[in-house]
Amino acid sequence: MKLLSLKLNDNIFMETEKITTELDIARNRYINDALEMYNLYNKKKLLKSALYKASKLTRTDAMSVLAEFENIADEATD
Repeated sequence: MKLLSLKLNDNIFMETEKITTELDIARNRYINDALEMYNLYNKKKLLKSALYKASKLTRTDAMSVLAEFENIADEATD
């Protein structure tokens, strides 16, 4: 485990203290859980962005292939 020095805004610290007291969990556990959830959120956000970029790059090719398939389908029914 890594030791971390952390500066928090007073209002965030006070709210964290109130919640950890009510939940009866250690502040360290609470912050670790919060960071884990935030990391998952940001991983999904980064993946979404990467997929959007990849989709945007292949959009023209995909539409071209789709048009070719449609032409083949049209020729087959003629």
